[in-house]
Amino acid sequence: MRRSTFHMKEGEEIRQFLEEMSFGFLGTHGDDGYPHMTPLNFVYHEGAFYMHGSRAGQKMKNMRANERVTFAVAKEYSLIPSYWLDPVLACPATAFFKSVFVRGEAVVVEDLEEKAAAFGAFMRKLQPEGGYAPFDPEHPQYAKELKAVAMIKIVVEEMTAKFKFGQNWPEERTAHVAEELLERGRPLDAETAELMRKYCPHHKDNG
Repeated sequence: MRRSTFHMKEGEEIRQFLEEMSFGFLGTHGDDGYPHMTPLNFVYHEGAFYMHGSRAGQKMKNMRANERVTFAVAKEYSLIPSYWLDPVLACPATAFFKSVFVRGEAVVVEDLEEKAAAFGAFMRKLQPEGGYAPFDPEHPQYAKELKAVAMIKIVVEEMTAKFKFGQNWPEERTAHVAEELLERGRPLDAETAELMRKYCPHHKDNG
């Protein structure tokens, strides 16, 4: 059962998550009757998703045949063991995560200015320290590369997000699990505890 408290509508929260993430899964329609999933890097730029690769290959073939695609991004934060909540039953075991799911239309970008802008967004995200010449379609080396590589743009028709951090839990349970996370101290546990505080309804007034 889906709970509305898990679903995010705040555009800024979703945008920040997409800027943090660099890897997702592209879903296309395969000619063999199966849905095809392709893991790849992406950038979210000016309200669209961009990804690049070879002009050949199965994903390009699939998108030429049917431009309707899906795209998913997810990050798992912390696993919550059952015994934190029940000394006997396994049922309470869960995981906290953020995810975004997109339905849209895949467009092959041919305009060199747009391709250069998208690659610039990729580099600012993946190599923020710089160390490269800015993308310019007039640059003799970049011009050749921009023409050779395929740039895919997903025009978003629908985008939904689900952030699960125990929003449906009572305050006592939330506080207990947050304390356990801080005590355990695995990577992302402290961040998970802070996100519980941020998203759980009884903590909304705390900023």
